[in-house]
Amino acid sequence: MTPLRAWIVAARPPTLPAAVVPVLVGTALAARDGAFLAVALAAALAGALAIQIGTNLANDYFDWKHGADTHARLGPLRATQAGLIEPGRVLAGAWVAFGVAALSGLVLVALRGWPMAALGTASIAAGLLYTGGPRPYGYVGLGDPVCFLFFGIAAVCGTYYAHAGTVTAAAIAASVPVGLTVTAILVVNNLRDIDTDRAAGKRTLAVILGRGGSRVEYAALLAGALAAPPLLWRLDLAPAAASIACAAAALAPPLLRAVFAHPDGPRLNATLRGTARLHLVFGALFALGLIVGGAP
Repeated sequence: MTPLRAWIVAARPPTLPAAVVPVLVGTALAARDGAFLAVALAAALAGALAIQIGTNLANDYFDWKHGADTHARLGPLRATQAGLIEPGRVLAGAWVAFGVAALSGLVLVALRGWPMAALGTASIAAGLLYTGGPRPYGYVGLGDPVCFLFFGIAAVCGTYYAHAGTVTAAAIAASVPVGLTVTAILVVNNLRDIDTDRAAGKRTLAVILGRGGSRVEYAALLAGALAAPPLLWRLDLAPAAASIACAAAALAPPLLRAVFAHPDGPRLNATLRGTARLHLVFGALFALGLIVGGAP
């Protein structure tokens, strides 16, 4: 494998929709409200992608360091565990990515002041402390709620704030289904790794809930996300946003069948990719619906 390919693997391209979707939804809502700023979109998207990549690289390094990524790993290849990139370089890469995020954040700070600095700092810290630090929150069952908070509520509302300089009830409401679908990605990932995580002492929420509880959580997250848009009409979200986003529901049944039918890890890799695809399609359709629906 070439060095470039190894870094691409370490960056985990299939996870990047988690960074893109909340920026799309927050931007679409701002555009609907007549508050779109091209510079805010560019800076928010660059920062979100950099934080996602930095988090992935940090996770690659720290999971290897803590012994959670071993030869028994069932998921996609990890650069550090597989020896593709020297561990110190992976950690350095994470810091470079977070540095890029900080530079992008300076643009947002110039636009909207200290709230952008606070959000960016908290987001970078969350990326590092997921598997790093003296007590990683991903190792004590807090990964799912933190994922929902930062990749849903904070990311959508932060993007909207970057455009409009305020946060509305509609922005908060729109962030909820985005957070639910992105958290579902993490649930599949942790369900697949439940045995190796348990053996390594990594107590994800999947380890705490067990396979049955994790499957119920996954189903509830998808159901909540797909049911949310029709319920958001009362908060000035256009009917078009609800009806178009609901088209993503067609992707859910095979994913649910796979999660409930496949007890072994490797076959959940396809489900993980499918859940990321659903997140991207749902978010893109939701954003399109907001724009097509026009101003309230």
